[in-house]
Amino acid sequence: MTTLAELPLVASGKVREMYDLEEVGYGHGPALLMVASDRISTYDAVHPTPIPDKGKVLTGLSVFWFERTADIVANHLISTIDGVPEEARGRALVVRKLRMLPVECVVRGYITGSGWRDYQATGSVSGIALPAGLRESERLPEPIFTPSTKADVGHDEAIDFERAAELVGDRALMERVRDASIELYSFAAEHARERGVILADTKFEFGLDQGDELAAGQTLVLGDEVLTPDSSRYWPADGYQVGRGQPSFDKQYVRDWATASGWDKKPPAPAIPEEVVAGTRARYIEAYERIAGEPFQAWLERSGVAADGSLESR
Repeated sequence: MTTLAELPLVASGKVREMYDLEEVGYGHGPALLMVASDRISTYDAVHPTPIPDKGKVLTGLSVFWFERTADIVANHLISTIDGVPEEARGRALVVRKLRMLPVECVVRGYITGSGWRDYQATGSVSGIALPAGLRESERLPEPIFTPSTKADVGHDEAIDFERAAELVGDRALMERVRDASIELYSFAAEHARERGVILADTKFEFGLDQGDELAAGQTLVLGDEVLTPDSSRYWPADGYQVGRGQPSFDKQYVRDWATASGWDKKPPAPAIPEEVVAGTRARYIEAYERIAGEPFQAWLERSGVAADGSLESR
């Protein structure tokens, strides 16, 4: 079987690598291998210390949601096994190549994070006026779509819907993106709530099949990761309290440590202590188990990874 080293690397980010499968004769059309690492970053800098199993959690949760939202919008998932090198099982997916739209599609159901800061300053978020008197972490009357740019370097910039439509170049398509984003969020938030978890906000990315032109009738496709602790803000419902920040199932635990460590938030990022690594890993796995409603080990077994991290024979 082909190894990662034998595949053409086409992109490498803070967390993921993308490999081209078309050049090695993968037989399901233009496809990529999307591999999630155990790297973790804060303040746009990658720490030298990995979080064990983080990549597998991100991949397993993405698959969980791709399978359950396919009737809302098509997605890019092709396979979790076929075409995945053995060394990458559990943390890699074979996905369709897409022409990605140049916007991040953020949906907020609660006022927190940068949205809370914008609301405090202006009473609105991404041009959407919100009721007066909201408190931090309060649930919004209805979910709002607050897109942002995709920054190659630095931070994404919050924009309003009209600017997002300009960037995409097709207002009708952007309306479809907005509506699909809100429907996806609403579906996931209801499921999470039943599992004792609040989905405060999340980010989606969409694309079109390569070769599709901006025209009515094209197929909108959900890509990248979806509804993971890295792309979403999940809070345990049993500790939720309006008027303050909330503990969350994401890298906030590492961010809090980094903030208190005295690091100046400039690269290189410092190594993470063992106890913070262990606490972060536990939060990621708890997020998987709460949301998916099954032991994390169940995902590893389905993707061909044994309890000790070795490969199951197939």
